[in-house]
Amino acid sequence: MKPSLQVRLSQHLALTPQLQQSIRLLQLSTLELHQEVEQMLEQNPFLEAEEDSPTPESQVIQERSAPTQEESRYDADTGAADAAHEAGVGDPEPVSVEQLDFGAGESREDWDSGHDREDFNSLSDTPAARNGANEDDDSDWSERSTFTPSLPDHLRGQLLGMRLAGEDMLLVESLIDSLNEDGYLADTLEEIAERLAFGIEAGAVVTGDAIDPVEAATMREELIDRLRCALGWLQSLEPTGVGARDLPECLVLQLRELDPSPAQAAAIRICQHHLDLLARRDIKKLVTAVAADEALIREAQTLIVALEPKPGRRFARAEANIVVPDVIVQKAGRGWRVVLNPDVMPKLRINDMYAQVLRQHRSQRGGATNGGGDGGAMLSSRLQEARWFVKNILQRFDTIQRVSQAIVERQKGFFTHGEIAMKPLVLREIADELGLHESTISRVTTAKYMNTPFGTFELKYFFGSSLNTDAGGNASSTAVRALIKQFVAAEDPKKPLSDSQLSTMLEEQGIQVARRTVAKYREALKIAPANLRKDI
Repeated sequence: MKPSLQVRLSQHLALTPQLQQSIRLLQLSTLELHQEVEQMLEQNPFLEAEEDSPTPESQVIQERSAPTQEESRYDADTGAADAAHEAGVGDPEPVSVEQLDFGAGESREDWDSGHDREDFNSLSDTPAARNGANEDDDSDWSERSTFTPSLPDHLRGQLLGMRLAGEDMLLVESLIDSLNEDGYLADTLEEIAERLAFGIEAGAVVTGDAIDPVEAATMREELIDRLRCALGWLQSLEPTGVGARDLPECLVLQLRELDPSPAQAAAIRICQHHLDLLARRDIKKLVTAVAADEALIREAQTLIVALEPKPGRRFARAEANIVVPDVIVQKAGRGWRVVLNPDVMPKLRINDMYAQVLRQHRSQRGGATNGGGDGGAMLSSRLQEARWFVKNILQRFDTIQRVSQAIVERQKGFFTHGEIAMKPLVLREIADELGLHESTISRVTTAKYMNTPFGTFELKYFFGSSLNTDAGGNASSTAVRALIKQFVAAEDPKKPLSDSQLSTMLEEQGIQVARRTVAKYREALKIAPANLRKDI
């Protein structure tokens, strides 16, 4: 082929560094934003944090209402937003903690009434807790983060009073280090012994003392035997059940702490060999397998329900369940208004002293064109970078507030009556109202949270698909899920509602929902199927 030259005209979008930073800051969560701010404060000397008083920039956020030129340019040229889909979760096999969730102190009626049984975390049973808020939404956020000692620290405190030999103490310490957050032993004794033996052999190599292979194998066997003794000491500590290697062992350890009785013995047999039947609530097979009558099986079930399947649950860090909202919804006359949470807004400013020194340096060098050579140009670039960063932070919070206010205006019914009054809403409606692009709305509503009278929710929570009604209108999928939750809460535990019955009840309310859709919504709500909600 003969080489030739061709001239072509084309258009393409060129994102400036400032616009790229604006897009990136917009999609960051609050935690990620503060990490970004800390990193920028370390790198840029012209940027500093203002801790004492609110900055003028923070007041500008509430006054601004129009998008900037960079934001409008981005909204006109970026692609569409990603869609979010919910997926159901099936029951795992074999029987595990997730299949037999019953929190400490719950009654048998609670277990049988159809509460969440697929997740052992009892905090997930309430909508407010699932969204990171307690029932008391008016309390101070700092009061919710009380200090709780960790499970290893709690166990080591008890270990000090056992007066074990030095080597035995170290072995128990090794087991404590192998516990997961639920209090279960994450590694097998053989794996722990292998690690300890490897450390001993590595130390011997350093000192020049070789270990014979036969001697090494004997040492590993001895370590496993001593670890079994150490495991017994660990499992004698409080909370009862800690150090268990699986769910049956954890439950049996707690049952053995109870007074001996026929129900206790039956409960131990069920936990050791027939947890799968208990998970399926197959009362007839349990009667045969345990060789006990139905009344005794029910007594054994009551004992099992009162156990704690996650001994380390109460030592979990409370901070992990706290979500600090980006915006707060407040009552304003007959309506609602959105204000930014000042606790999550970085208070930044330009260091006036450094900026003044740079200006003087420029004037002494004859202006910005030849002022200071490469060093002056680098400092000027850093100063401009700091100004851009502050401006993009302001734009981020401005956009979040505008989008949140638009959501509140569209979902006024929710703030008065709760989720059952939620209306269908899609990203495009908010985008068209504010003159933004759908992808911008998607970024704003991801990992950003709103504090409401009913709890703290992610902004995406207020968007839902539309379902047809007999009256020709539309119902939000969120409101339909709320109705399903109400139906299940009011059902007869001896005759729980099937997905088909729930679909029929929704149709009686004028909402057309297929049985498979009901099943998807039920699984999203972490409500067990009818056969697992039935009172045995």
